[in-house]
Amino acid sequence: MLDWLIKNGTVVDGTGAAPRVTDVGVRAGRIVAVGHISEPAHHTMDAAGLWITPGFVDIHTHYDGQATWDACFTPSIYHGVTTLVMGNCGVGFAPKRPGHENDLIQLMEGVEDIPGAALHEGIRWNWESFPQYMDALAATPRSLDYLVQVPHDPLRMYVMGDRALAHEIATPDDIRAMTVLLREALQAGAAGFSSGRSDNHRTSEGKDTPAANATADELRALAQAFEGLGHGVIQIVSDYNLLQGPAEFDAEFDYVELLAQASGKPVSLTWLQRDPGGEQYLKIQARVEAAVKAGLPLYLQTAVRAIGVLNGLEASFHPFMGFPSYKEVAHLPLAQRAEALRDPTRKACILSEKSERLAGDGSAIPPLVDILLAKIDLISGRMFALQDTLNYEPTVMQSFLVHAKQAGISPLEAMYDYLSAGDGAGLIYFPLFNYNEGSLDTVRRMLDHPRALSSLSDAGAHVGTVCDASFTTFMLTHWVRDRAKDPIALETAVEMLTRRNAQYLGLTDRGVIAPGMRADLNAIDPIKLSVGVPELMRDLPAGGKRFVQRAQGYVATWVAGEKVQAQGVVTEARPGRLVRMGQG
Repeated sequence: MLDWLIKNGTVVDGTGAAPRVTDVGVRAGRIVAVGHISEPAHHTMDAAGLWITPGFVDIHTHYDGQATWDACFTPSIYHGVTTLVMGNCGVGFAPKRPGHENDLIQLMEGVEDIPGAALHEGIRWNWESFPQYMDALAATPRSLDYLVQVPHDPLRMYVMGDRALAHEIATPDDIRAMTVLLREALQAGAAGFSSGRSDNHRTSEGKDTPAANATADELRALAQAFEGLGHGVIQIVSDYNLLQGPAEFDAEFDYVELLAQASGKPVSLTWLQRDPGGEQYLKIQARVEAAVKAGLPLYLQTAVRAIGVLNGLEASFHPFMGFPSYKEVAHLPLAQRAEALRDPTRKACILSEKSERLAGDGSAIPPLVDILLAKIDLISGRMFALQDTLNYEPTVMQSFLVHAKQAGISPLEAMYDYLSAGDGAGLIYFPLFNYNEGSLDTVRRMLDHPRALSSLSDAGAHVGTVCDASFTTFMLTHWVRDRAKDPIALETAVEMLTRRNAQYLGLTDRGVIAPGMRADLNAIDPIKLSVGVPELMRDLPAGGKRFVQRAQGYVATWVAGEKVQAQGVVTEARPGRLVRMGQG
Protein backbone atom coordinates (compact mmCIF):
# COMPACT_ATOMS: atom_id res chain seq x y z
CA MET A 1 0.00 0.00 0.00
CA LEU A 2 1.18 3.52 -0.79
CA ASP A 3 1.64 6.13 1.89
CA TRP A 4 0.50 8.90 -0.45
CA LEU A 5 -1.30 8.88 -3.78
CA ILE A 6 -1.41 12.28 -5.48
CA LYS A 7 -4.03 12.01 -8.24
CA ASN A 8 -4.53 14.00 -11.43
CA GLY A 9 -1.98 16.70 -10.68
CA THR A 10 -0.14 18.70 -13.33
CA VAL A 11 3.29 17.19 -12.78
CA VAL A 12 6.22 19.48 -13.54
CA ASP A 13 8.93 16.92 -12.95
CA GLY A 14 12.05 19.09 -12.67
CA THR A 15 13.74 17.80 -15.81
CA GLY A 16 12.53 20.64 -18.02
CA ALA A 17 10.00 18.37 -19.72
CA ALA A 18 6.56 19.75 -20.48
CA PRO A 19 4.01 19.47 -17.65
CA ARG A 20 1.62 16.52 -17.82
CA VAL A 21 -1.46 15.46 -15.89
CA THR A 22 -0.72 12.23 -14.07
CA ASP A 23 -0.46 10.52 -10.67
CA VAL A 24 2.42 10.25 -8.20
CA GLY A 25 2.77 7.41 -5.69
CA VAL A 26 4.89 7.65 -2.54
CA ARG A 27 6.02 4.95 -0.13
CA ALA A 28 8.66 4.95 2.64
CA GLY A 29 9.87 8.43 1.76
CA ARG A 30 10.44 7.68 -1.92
CA ILE A 31 8.55 8.18 -5.14
CA VAL A 32 7.64 4.69 -6.31
CA ALA A 33 5.44 5.38 -9.33
CA VAL A 34 4.55 8.15 -11.78
CA GLY A 35 1.67 7.54 -14.19
CA HIS A 36 -1.80 6.06 -13.88
CA ILE A 37 -1.84 4.48 -10.42
CA SER A 38 -4.60 2.27 -9.02
CA GLU A 39 -2.77 0.97 -5.94
CA PRO A 40 -4.53 1.93 -2.68
CA ALA A 41 -2.96 4.44 -0.33
CA HIS A 42 -3.21 5.53 3.28
CA HIS A 43 -3.64 9.12 2.09
CA THR A 44 -5.00 10.27 -1.27
CA MET A 45 -4.99 13.83 -2.59
CA ASP A 46 -7.07 14.94 -5.55
CA ALA A 47 -4.58 17.34 -7.14
CA ALA A 48 -6.65 18.33 -10.18
CA GLY A 49 -5.64 21.84 -11.20
CA LEU A 50 -2.55 21.85 -8.95
CA TRP A 51 1.09 21.97 -9.99
CA ILE A 52 3.03 19.05 -8.51
CA THR A 53 6.73 19.92 -8.40
CA PRO A 54 9.85 18.59 -6.73
CA GLY A 55 10.71 20.41 -3.52
CA PHE A 56 12.82 23.50 -4.13
CA VAL A 57 16.56 23.56 -3.39
CA ASP A 58 17.84 26.87 -1.98
CA ILE A 59 21.62 26.97 -2.24
CA HIS A 60 22.21 30.35 -0.58
CA THR A 61 20.87 30.82 2.97
CA HIS A 62 22.25 32.08 6.27
CA TYR A 63 20.38 30.00 8.82
CA ASP A 64 23.65 29.17 10.61
CA GLY A 65 22.49 30.76 13.88
CA GLN A 66 18.73 30.38 13.49
CA ALA A 67 19.14 26.65 12.93
CA THR A 68 20.17 26.29 16.57
CA TRP A 69 16.74 27.45 17.78
CA ASP A 70 14.35 27.03 14.83
CA ALA A 71 13.62 23.48 13.69
CA CYS A 72 11.40 24.64 10.82
CA PHE A 73 13.59 27.09 8.87
CA THR A 74 10.97 29.81 8.68
CA PRO A 75 10.19 31.48 6.38
CA SER A 76 11.70 29.15 3.73
CA ILE A 77 9.24 26.40 4.64
CA TYR A 78 6.39 28.68 3.54
CA HIS A 79 7.86 28.97 0.03
CA GLY A 80 8.21 25.37 -1.11
CA VAL A 81 11.84 24.84 -0.07
CA THR A 82 12.66 21.31 1.06
CA THR A 83 16.49 21.41 0.94
CA LEU A 84 18.69 24.37 1.80
CA VAL A 85 22.38 25.23 2.12
CA MET A 86 23.89 27.50 4.76
CA GLY A 87 27.41 28.66 5.52
CA ASN A 88 27.59 31.07 2.59
CA CYS A 89 29.69 34.20 2.03
CA GLY A 90 32.46 33.04 4.35
CA VAL A 91 30.52 33.71 7.59
CA GLY A 92 29.18 31.31 10.19
CA PHE A 93 29.66 29.96 13.70
CA ALA A 94 32.16 27.11 13.42
CA PRO A 95 34.83 26.31 14.16
CA LYS A 96 35.01 28.54 17.23
CA ARG A 97 37.26 28.85 20.23
CA PRO A 98 35.54 28.88 23.65
CA GLY A 99 35.33 32.45 24.89
CA HIS A 100 35.45 33.96 21.40
CA GLU A 101 31.78 33.56 20.52
CA ASN A 102 31.21 37.31 20.48
CA ASP A 103 33.69 37.76 17.65
CA LEU A 104 31.59 35.48 15.47
CA ILE A 105 28.38 37.23 16.51
CA GLN A 106 29.83 40.63 15.58
CA LEU A 107 30.81 39.19 12.23
CA MET A 108 27.37 37.75 11.47
CA GLU A 109 25.51 40.76 12.86
CA GLY A 110 27.45 43.10 10.63
CA VAL A 111 27.63 41.09 7.42
CA GLU A 112 24.14 39.57 7.46
CA ASP A 113 22.08 42.02 9.56
CA ILE A 114 21.02 39.48 12.19
CA PRO A 115 20.50 41.07 15.63
CA GLY A 116 23.40 40.31 17.94
CA ALA A 117 21.08 40.09 20.94
CA ALA A 118 19.09 37.35 19.20
CA LEU A 119 22.25 35.41 18.43
CA HIS A 120 23.52 35.76 22.00
CA GLU A 121 20.17 34.61 23.37
CA GLY A 122 19.43 31.85 20.87
CA ILE A 123 22.69 30.03 20.13
CA ARG A 124 23.66 27.27 22.56
CA TRP A 125 27.34 27.01 21.49
CA ASN A 126 27.69 23.30 22.29
CA TRP A 127 30.57 22.76 19.83
CA GLU A 128 34.11 23.79 19.03
CA SER A 129 35.17 22.04 15.82
CA PHE A 130 33.16 22.10 12.62
CA PRO A 131 32.27 18.37 12.85
CA GLN A 132 31.02 19.04 16.39
CA TYR A 133 28.87 21.88 15.04
CA MET A 134 27.40 19.48 12.49
CA ASP A 135 26.70 16.93 15.22
CA ALA A 136 25.03 19.60 17.37
CA LEU A 137 22.75 20.61 14.50
CA ALA A 138 22.00 17.01 13.56
CA ALA A 139 20.75 16.26 17.07
CA THR A 140 17.57 18.30 16.44
CA PRO A 141 14.83 16.89 14.17
CA ARG A 142 13.94 19.35 11.40
CA SER A 143 11.17 20.09 8.95
CA LEU A 144 13.57 20.44 6.00
CA ASP A 145 16.81 18.91 4.81
CA TYR A 146 19.90 21.11 4.99
CA LEU A 147 23.58 21.12 4.09
CA VAL A 148 26.41 23.12 5.63
CA GLN A 149 29.48 24.72 4.07
CA VAL A 150 32.66 25.61 5.95
CA PRO A 151 32.94 29.41 6.11
CA HIS A 152 36.36 31.00 5.62
CA ASP A 153 36.13 33.70 8.31
CA PRO A 154 35.55 31.45 11.36
CA LEU A 155 38.18 29.04 10.05
CA ARG A 156 40.72 31.85 9.87
CA MET A 157 39.70 33.24 13.26
CA TYR A 158 39.99 29.82 14.89
CA VAL A 159 43.54 29.32 13.64
CA MET A 160 44.89 32.88 13.75
CA GLY A 161 42.93 34.45 16.61
CA ASP A 162 43.40 38.20 16.89
CA ARG A 163 45.78 38.16 13.94
CA ALA A 164 42.82 37.25 11.71
CA LEU A 165 40.81 40.18 13.07
CA ALA A 166 43.82 42.39 12.35
CA HIS A 167 43.88 41.09 8.75
CA GLU A 168 47.40 39.77 8.95
CA ILE A 169 48.69 37.58 6.14
CA ALA A 170 48.42 33.90 7.05
CA THR A 171 51.74 32.17 7.58
CA PRO A 172 52.52 28.79 6.00
CA ASP A 173 51.76 27.18 9.37
CA ASP A 174 48.42 29.03 9.56
CA ILE A 175 47.52 27.86 6.08
CA ARG A 176 48.41 24.25 6.85
CA ALA A 177 46.28 24.34 10.00
CA MET A 178 43.29 25.80 8.16
CA THR A 179 43.61 23.22 5.40
CA VAL A 180 43.64 20.36 7.90
CA LEU A 181 40.48 21.68 9.58
CA LEU A 182 38.71 22.19 6.27
CA ARG A 183 39.61 18.68 5.15
CA GLU A 184 38.34 17.27 8.45
CA ALA A 185 34.99 19.04 7.99
CA LEU A 186 34.63 17.91 4.38
CA GLN A 187 35.33 14.31 5.38
CA ALA A 188 32.63 14.66 8.05
CA GLY A 189 30.15 15.55 5.33
CA ALA A 190 30.36 19.33 4.91
CA ALA A 191 29.05 20.26 1.47
CA GLY A 192 31.81 22.70 0.63
CA PHE A 193 33.66 25.91 1.45
CA SER A 194 32.70 29.58 1.16
CA SER A 195 34.65 32.82 1.19
CA GLY A 196 33.73 36.52 1.11
CA ARG A 197 35.69 39.40 -0.39
CA SER A 198 33.06 42.16 -0.48
CA ASP A 199 33.64 45.69 0.79
CA ASN A 200 29.93 45.85 1.65
CA HIS A 201 30.45 43.07 4.20
CA ARG A 202 31.57 44.52 7.53
CA THR A 203 31.58 43.34 11.12
CA SER A 204 29.26 45.10 13.56
CA GLU A 205 32.27 47.26 14.44
CA GLY A 206 32.59 48.42 10.84
CA LYS A 207 35.73 46.42 10.07
CA ASP A 208 36.56 44.30 7.02
CA THR A 209 35.77 40.62 7.38
CA PRO A 210 38.79 38.54 8.47
CA ALA A 211 39.25 36.71 5.15
CA ALA A 212 38.45 39.64 2.86
CA ASN A 213 42.06 39.98 1.74
CA ALA A 214 43.24 36.38 1.87
CA THR A 215 46.15 35.76 -0.46
CA ALA A 216 46.34 33.48 -3.47
CA ASP A 217 48.54 31.07 -1.49
CA GLU A 218 45.88 30.76 1.21
CA LEU A 219 43.01 30.27 -1.24
CA ARG A 220 44.96 27.76 -3.32
CA ALA A 221 45.83 25.63 -0.30
CA LEU A 222 42.24 25.63 0.97
CA ALA A 223 40.96 24.63 -2.44
CA GLN A 224 43.42 21.76 -2.51
CA ALA A 225 41.77 20.37 0.64
CA PHE A 226 39.16 18.87 -1.71
CA GLU A 227 41.73 16.62 -3.40
CA GLY A 228 40.50 13.06 -3.82
CA LEU A 229 37.02 13.75 -2.42
CA GLY A 230 33.99 12.81 -4.46
CA HIS A 231 31.95 15.78 -3.34
CA GLY A 232 32.23 19.47 -2.66
CA VAL A 233 31.45 22.94 -3.95
CA ILE A 234 32.93 26.39 -3.37
CA GLN A 235 30.93 29.63 -3.07
CA ILE A 236 32.48 33.09 -3.22
CA VAL A 237 31.21 36.66 -3.14
CA SER A 238 33.33 39.60 -4.29
CA ASP A 239 32.91 43.19 -5.48
CA TYR A 240 35.66 42.59 -8.07
CA ASN A 241 37.20 45.96 -7.16
CA LEU A 242 34.13 47.72 -8.44
CA LEU A 243 35.50 51.26 -8.20
CA GLN A 244 38.88 50.43 -9.70
CA GLY A 245 40.05 49.66 -13.21
CA PRO A 246 40.07 46.65 -15.58
CA ALA A 247 43.40 45.36 -14.30
CA GLU A 248 42.07 45.23 -10.73
CA PHE A 249 38.89 43.53 -11.91
CA ASP A 250 40.85 40.83 -13.72
CA ALA A 251 43.23 40.33 -10.80
CA GLU A 252 40.30 39.78 -8.44
CA PHE A 253 38.51 37.45 -10.82
CA ASP A 254 41.70 35.42 -11.10
CA TYR A 255 41.03 34.29 -7.51
CA VAL A 256 37.76 32.71 -8.64
CA GLU A 257 39.52 30.76 -11.37
CA LEU A 258 42.26 29.80 -8.93
CA LEU A 259 39.71 28.19 -6.60
CA ALA A 260 38.25 26.18 -9.47
CA GLN A 261 41.64 25.12 -10.83
CA ALA A 262 43.05 24.09 -7.47
CA SER A 263 39.95 22.26 -6.23
CA GLY A 264 38.53 20.77 -9.41
CA LYS A 265 35.11 21.39 -7.84
CA PRO A 266 32.15 23.52 -8.94
CA VAL A 267 32.62 27.16 -7.94
CA SER A 268 29.66 29.53 -7.86
CA LEU A 269 29.89 33.29 -7.56
CA THR A 270 27.42 36.03 -6.79
CA TRP A 271 26.22 37.67 -10.02
CA LEU A 272 24.65 41.12 -9.75
CA GLN A 273 24.24 44.24 -11.81
CA ARG A 274 25.63 46.91 -9.52
CA ASP A 275 25.84 50.70 -9.30
CA PRO A 276 28.20 52.24 -10.25
CA GLY A 277 29.64 50.17 -13.07
CA GLY A 278 26.28 48.73 -14.08
CA GLU A 279 27.76 46.83 -17.01
CA GLN A 280 30.24 45.00 -14.82
CA TYR A 281 27.97 41.97 -14.72
CA LEU A 282 28.72 41.53 -18.43
CA LYS A 283 32.44 41.42 -17.65
CA ILE A 284 31.78 38.73 -15.07
CA GLN A 285 29.70 36.84 -17.62
CA ALA A 286 32.49 37.06 -20.20
CA ARG A 287 35.13 35.78 -17.77
CA VAL A 288 32.88 32.92 -16.67
CA GLU A 289 32.12 31.91 -20.24
CA ALA A 290 35.81 31.93 -21.14
CA ALA A 291 36.65 29.87 -18.05
CA VAL A 292 33.90 27.34 -18.78
CA LYS A 293 35.15 27.05 -22.35
CA ALA A 294 38.58 26.27 -20.89
CA GLY A 295 37.06 23.51 -18.77
CA LEU A 296 36.54 25.20 -15.39
CA PRO A 297 33.27 24.41 -13.55
CA LEU A 298 32.07 27.95 -12.82
CA TYR A 299 28.46 28.90 -12.07
CA LEU A 300 26.61 32.18 -11.58
CA GLN A 301 24.39 32.55 -8.50
CA THR A 302 21.57 34.71 -9.84
CA ALA A 303 18.69 36.49 -8.12
CA VAL A 304 15.17 36.29 -9.54
CA ARG A 305 14.43 39.96 -8.89
CA ALA A 306 16.24 43.11 -7.86
CA ILE A 307 18.25 42.96 -4.68
CA GLY A 308 16.02 45.44 -2.94
CA VAL A 309 16.15 47.08 0.45
CA LEU A 310 13.06 47.75 2.52
CA ASN A 311 13.30 51.14 4.21
CA GLY A 312 11.10 52.01 7.17
CA LEU A 313 11.19 53.65 10.57
CA GLU A 314 11.47 50.22 12.21
CA ALA A 315 13.67 48.67 9.52
CA SER A 316 17.45 48.62 9.66
CA PHE A 317 17.66 51.55 7.26
CA HIS A 318 15.64 54.58 6.24
CA PRO A 319 16.53 57.94 4.68
CA PHE A 320 16.43 59.93 7.93
CA MET A 321 18.42 57.74 10.28
CA GLY A 322 21.50 59.96 9.99
CA PHE A 323 19.72 63.27 10.58
CA PRO A 324 20.52 64.84 13.99
CA SER A 325 16.95 65.93 14.75
CA TYR A 326 15.60 62.50 13.86
CA LYS A 327 18.00 60.89 16.31
CA GLU A 328 16.37 62.93 19.09
CA VAL A 329 13.14 60.94 18.68
CA ALA A 330 14.55 57.66 17.35
CA HIS A 331 14.09 56.00 20.76
CA LEU A 332 10.33 56.55 20.86
CA PRO A 333 7.85 53.74 20.16
CA LEU A 334 6.90 53.69 16.51
CA ALA A 335 3.49 55.38 16.65
CA GLN A 336 4.78 58.09 19.01
CA ARG A 337 7.81 58.60 16.78
CA ALA A 338 5.62 59.05 13.73
CA GLU A 339 3.49 61.58 15.62
CA ALA A 340 6.62 63.46 16.69
CA LEU A 341 7.85 63.53 13.12
CA ARG A 342 4.57 65.09 11.98
CA ASP A 343 5.26 68.14 14.16
CA PRO A 344 5.78 70.97 11.62
CA THR A 345 8.71 72.47 13.51
CA ARG A 346 10.57 69.15 13.72
CA LYS A 347 9.81 68.38 10.09
CA ALA A 348 11.21 71.71 8.96
CA CYS A 349 14.30 71.20 11.10
CA ILE A 350 15.03 67.70 9.80
CA LEU A 351 14.51 68.68 6.18
CA SER A 352 16.97 71.55 6.61
CA GLU A 353 19.71 69.23 7.91
CA LYS A 354 22.23 66.95 6.26
CA SER A 355 22.68 63.28 7.10
CA GLU A 356 25.63 62.63 9.35
CA ARG A 357 28.13 59.96 8.33
CA LEU A 358 26.96 56.52 9.43
CA ALA A 359 29.66 54.13 8.19
CA GLY A 360 33.03 53.78 9.80
CA ASP A 361 34.60 52.40 12.95
CA GLY A 362 32.02 51.20 15.40
CA SER A 363 29.34 50.72 12.76
CA ALA A 364 28.42 47.78 10.57
CA ILE A 365 26.82 50.14 8.08
CA PRO A 366 28.67 49.84 4.76
CA PRO A 367 30.06 52.94 2.99
CA LEU A 368 27.46 52.46 0.26
CA VAL A 369 24.74 53.68 2.65
CA ASP A 370 26.44 57.06 3.11
CA ILE A 371 26.96 57.33 -0.65
CA LEU A 372 23.28 56.70 -1.27
CA LEU A 373 22.06 59.06 1.45
CA ALA A 374 24.23 61.82 0.01
CA LYS A 375 22.37 61.61 -3.29
CA ILE A 376 18.91 60.70 -2.05
CA ASP A 377 17.16 63.07 -4.48
CA LEU A 378 18.94 61.47 -7.42
CA ILE A 379 18.07 57.91 -6.44
CA SER A 380 14.47 58.74 -5.50
CA GLY A 381 13.53 57.74 -9.03
CA ARG A 382 13.97 54.14 -7.95
CA MET A 383 12.38 54.38 -4.50
CA PHE A 384 8.75 53.33 -4.24
CA ALA A 385 6.00 53.12 -1.65
CA LEU A 386 5.42 49.45 -0.91
CA GLN A 387 1.72 48.78 -1.23
CA ASP A 388 -0.39 45.77 -0.23
CA THR A 389 -0.54 44.82 -3.91
CA LEU A 390 3.16 44.02 -4.10
CA ASN A 391 4.93 45.24 -7.21
CA TYR A 392 8.58 44.27 -7.53
CA GLU A 393 8.85 45.79 -11.00
CA PRO A 394 7.58 49.35 -10.54
CA THR A 395 8.21 52.09 -13.08
CA VAL A 396 9.74 55.50 -12.50
CA MET A 397 6.24 56.98 -12.76
CA GLN A 398 5.43 55.26 -9.45
CA SER A 399 8.55 56.61 -7.73
CA PHE A 400 8.91 59.25 -5.04
CA LEU A 401 10.73 61.39 -7.58
CA VAL A 402 7.66 61.66 -9.80
CA HIS A 403 5.21 61.93 -6.91
CA ALA A 404 7.28 64.76 -5.46
CA LYS A 405 7.34 66.64 -8.75
CA GLN A 406 3.58 66.26 -9.04
CA ALA A 407 3.13 67.61 -5.49
CA GLY A 408 5.65 70.43 -5.95
CA ILE A 409 7.90 69.25 -3.09
CA SER A 410 11.30 67.61 -2.81
CA PRO A 411 11.61 63.82 -3.01
CA LEU A 412 12.99 63.79 0.54
CA GLU A 413 9.90 65.60 1.82
CA ALA A 414 7.66 63.16 -0.05
CA MET A 415 9.40 60.26 1.68
CA TYR A 416 9.21 62.06 5.02
CA ASP A 417 5.44 62.55 4.71
CA TYR A 418 4.95 58.91 3.70
CA LEU A 419 7.04 57.41 6.51
CA SER A 420 5.59 59.67 9.21
CA ALA A 421 1.96 59.05 8.23
CA GLY A 422 -0.39 57.05 10.44
CA ASP A 423 1.36 54.69 12.82
CA GLY A 424 4.67 54.98 10.96
CA ALA A 425 4.57 51.46 9.55
CA GLY A 426 4.95 52.47 5.89
CA LEU A 427 7.74 50.80 3.91
CA ILE A 428 9.77 52.04 0.96
CA TYR A 429 11.04 49.57 -1.63
CA PHE A 430 14.45 50.45 -3.03
CA PRO A 431 15.72 48.05 -5.71
CA LEU A 432 19.43 48.54 -5.21
CA PHE A 433 21.01 46.04 -7.61
CA ASN A 434 19.69 44.50 -10.85
CA TYR A 435 17.47 47.50 -11.60
CA ASN A 436 19.55 50.03 -13.53
CA GLU A 437 17.06 50.17 -16.42
CA GLY A 438 14.07 50.62 -14.13
CA SER A 439 12.83 47.12 -14.94
CA LEU A 440 13.76 43.47 -14.47
CA ASP A 441 14.85 43.03 -18.08
CA THR A 442 18.46 42.53 -17.02
CA VAL A 443 17.41 39.87 -14.51
CA ARG A 444 15.51 38.12 -17.28
CA ARG A 445 18.64 37.96 -19.42
CA MET A 446 20.70 36.72 -16.46
CA LEU A 447 18.24 33.95 -15.65
CA ASP A 448 18.46 32.77 -19.23
CA HIS A 449 22.20 32.11 -18.95
CA PRO A 450 23.06 28.38 -19.07
CA ARG A 451 25.38 28.72 -16.04
CA ALA A 452 22.80 30.59 -13.95
CA LEU A 453 21.73 29.07 -10.64
CA SER A 454 18.53 30.45 -9.15
CA SER A 455 19.90 31.69 -5.85
CA LEU A 456 20.81 34.57 -3.51
CA SER A 457 17.71 34.40 -1.31
CA ASP A 458 19.92 35.08 1.75
CA ALA A 459 17.12 33.41 3.74
CA GLY A 460 17.69 33.94 7.44
CA ALA A 461 19.81 37.06 6.89
CA HIS A 462 19.34 40.80 6.37
CA VAL A 463 16.30 40.37 8.53
CA GLY A 464 15.73 44.10 9.01
CA THR A 465 15.90 44.97 5.32
CA VAL A 466 14.62 42.11 3.14
CA CYS A 467 12.78 38.81 3.08
CA ASP A 468 14.06 37.26 -0.11
CA ALA A 469 13.28 33.75 1.10
CA SER A 470 10.24 34.44 -1.07
CA PHE A 471 12.37 34.26 -4.26
CA THR A 472 11.04 30.80 -5.11
CA THR A 473 7.43 31.94 -5.02
CA PHE A 474 8.30 35.11 -6.94
CA MET A 475 9.87 33.00 -9.69
CA LEU A 476 6.61 31.13 -10.23
CA THR A 477 4.31 34.13 -9.93
CA HIS A 478 6.15 37.00 -11.59
CA TRP A 479 8.17 35.19 -14.23
CA VAL A 480 5.91 32.23 -15.04
CA ARG A 481 2.33 33.27 -14.45
CA ASP A 482 2.11 37.06 -14.47
CA ARG A 483 4.74 38.75 -16.63
CA ALA A 484 3.47 39.41 -20.14
CA LYS A 485 6.88 40.37 -21.52
CA ASP A 486 9.20 37.42 -22.14
CA PRO A 487 7.89 35.07 -19.42
CA ILE A 488 9.75 31.95 -18.32
CA ALA A 489 8.17 28.59 -19.13
CA LEU A 490 6.86 26.77 -16.06
CA GLU A 491 9.00 23.71 -16.74
CA THR A 492 12.13 25.86 -17.08
CA ALA A 493 11.51 27.73 -13.84
CA VAL A 494 10.87 24.51 -11.93
CA GLU A 495 14.01 22.91 -13.37
CA MET A 496 16.02 25.90 -12.12
CA LEU A 497 14.48 25.70 -8.64
CA THR A 498 14.99 21.95 -8.33
CA ARG A 499 17.20 19.69 -10.45
CA ARG A 500 19.72 22.33 -11.51
CA ASN A 501 20.58 23.35 -7.97
CA ALA A 502 20.56 19.75 -6.75
CA GLN A 503 22.97 18.72 -9.49
CA TYR A 504 25.29 21.61 -8.70
CA LEU A 505 25.51 20.34 -5.12
CA GLY A 506 26.00 16.74 -6.21
CA LEU A 507 22.64 15.62 -4.79
CA THR A 508 21.46 12.78 -7.01
CA ASP A 509 18.47 11.66 -4.95
CA ARG A 510 16.23 14.73 -5.30
CA GLY A 511 15.15 17.51 -7.62
CA VAL A 512 13.19 15.29 -10.02
CA ILE A 513 9.82 13.53 -9.79
CA ALA A 514 10.71 10.00 -10.85
CA PRO A 515 10.60 6.52 -9.30
CA GLY A 516 13.40 6.01 -6.78
CA MET A 517 13.82 9.70 -5.96
CA ARG A 518 13.12 11.21 -2.56
CA ALA A 519 9.52 12.25 -2.10
CA ASP A 520 10.30 15.94 -1.64
CA LEU A 521 7.27 17.49 -3.28
CA ASN A 522 5.06 20.57 -3.55
CA ALA A 523 1.38 20.76 -4.44
CA ILE A 524 0.74 24.33 -5.61
CA ASP A 525 -2.47 26.12 -6.54
CA PRO A 526 -1.34 28.34 -9.45
CA ILE A 527 -4.36 30.63 -9.12
CA LYS A 528 -3.94 31.35 -5.41
CA LEU A 529 -0.14 31.38 -5.44
CA SER A 530 1.14 34.73 -4.14
CA VAL A 531 3.90 36.38 -2.14
CA GLY A 532 2.68 37.98 1.08
CA VAL A 533 3.33 41.54 2.19
CA PRO A 534 6.46 41.80 4.40
CA GLU A 535 5.56 41.89 8.08
CA LEU A 536 8.00 43.12 10.71
CA MET A 537 7.76 40.56 13.48
CA ARG A 538 9.49 40.38 16.86
CA ASP A 539 9.79 36.60 16.99
CA LEU A 540 13.57 36.19 17.24
CA PRO A 541 15.23 35.39 20.58
CA ALA A 542 15.54 38.41 22.90
CA GLY A 543 12.64 40.05 21.03
CA GLY A 544 14.68 40.54 17.88
CA LYS A 545 12.74 41.75 14.86
CA ARG A 546 12.73 40.48 11.30
CA PHE A 547 10.75 40.84 8.12
CA VAL A 548 8.70 37.76 7.28
CA GLN A 549 6.88 37.13 4.02
CA ARG A 550 4.51 34.22 3.93
CA ALA A 551 2.93 32.78 0.81
CA GLN A 552 -0.46 31.59 -0.31
CA GLY A 553 -1.08 28.75 -2.69
CA TYR A 554 1.19 26.04 -1.30
CA VAL A 555 -1.46 23.43 -0.65
CA ALA A 556 1.11 20.98 0.74
CA THR A 557 4.85 20.38 0.97
CA TRP A 558 6.34 16.95 1.63
CA VAL A 559 9.86 16.12 2.78
CA ALA A 560 10.82 12.46 2.46
CA GLY A 561 7.14 11.64 2.03
CA GLU A 562 5.95 13.45 5.16
CA LYS A 563 3.78 16.55 4.94
CA VAL A 564 5.66 19.40 6.63
CA GLN A 565 3.27 22.23 5.77
CA ALA A 566 -0.31 22.50 4.58
CA GLN A 567 -1.90 25.75 3.40
CA GLY A 568 0.85 27.75 5.10
CA VAL A 569 0.61 25.97 8.45
CA VAL A 570 3.69 24.03 9.58
CA THR A 571 2.88 20.49 10.72
CA GLU A 572 4.43 18.52 13.56
CA ALA A 573 6.37 16.28 11.16
CA ARG A 574 10.15 16.57 11.41
CA PRO A 575 11.61 14.34 8.67
CA GLY A 576 14.41 16.77 7.79
CA ARG A 577 18.02 15.95 8.42
CA LEU A 578 21.56 17.20 7.98
CA VAL A 579 22.70 15.89 4.61
CA ARG A 580 26.28 14.68 5.02
CA MET A 581 27.92 14.58 1.63
CA GLY A 582 30.29 11.79 0.68
CA GLN A 583 29.07 9.48 3.43
CA GLY A 584 27.81 6.70 1.17
